Amino acid sequence: MLKSKIRKKILKIREVKNKEQNNIKFNKIFNFLKKKINLNKKIIGGYYPVNHEVDDLKILEEFSKKNIKISLPVIKKNFKMNFVECSLSSVFVINKYGIPEPSEGKIVYPDILFVPLVAFDKKLNRLGYGAGFYDRIIEYLRKKKKIITIGLAFNFQEIYLLPVSRHDQKLDYIFTNNKILK
Repeated sequence: MLKSKIRKKILKIREVKNKEQNNIKFNKIFNFLKKKINLNKKIIGGYYPVNHEVDDLKILEEFSKKNIKISLPVIKKNFKMNFVECSLSSVFVINKYGIPEPSEGKIVYPDILFVPLVAFDKKLNRLGYGAGFYDRIIEYLRKKKKIITIGLAFNFQEIYLLPVSRHDQKLDYIFTNNKILK
């Protein structure tokens, strides 16, 4: 099946089903990461949820309460983006895609990156909206440092096998409302 058809199908399902789903619990992610790495002095990159995505803002807020720095993306030209250190009480502006982003802040390179997705498969491939923002930033960050990429999704977003192109970046983990893929 073509990526565009999968995207269209899952987005329709997500619009209806996301109201029935439980979001991913902070403790599930926190305890998992604590076993993997020392979270002191780490920066977590999140996203501002739109289109019925898994809401990571509560998770980011809990990390912030534990004095772990958080950052959110700011869209740049040529389908690129930066991550800006911020708090959830920062001033946000609406970008050209209708997504809130921090209006100011220091550009940072997250150590852990929460990645929104439309669909995923068991091989940790993700399907996004098609513009390649996250594929580009993941590739860029992996050249700069060791990062952990975590897709956040609902169970129903899983597809048996996604079509993959050479620019698609595989994730390290995918957390759903009731399982972790590694």
